[in-house]
Amino acid sequence: MNPPTWRKSSRSTQGTSGECVEVARLGQGIGVRDSKRQGHGHLTLTPEAFATLVQRLKG
Repeated sequence: MNPPTWRKSSRSTQGTSGECVEVARLGQGIGVRDSKRQGHGHLTLTPEAFATLVQRLKG
């Protein structure tokens, strides 16, 4: 199995600092982690929970 491909959010401080959120597709869900602390783990959400999170953040 290949390691996940993490990508930075396009909304994370518009690239002006190192404060970014990264997301990746994982086997059973969507991973979310702090780009400055990549080795400190990540939060795994179901696709449905991730969609709800994004909707609430946009609202």
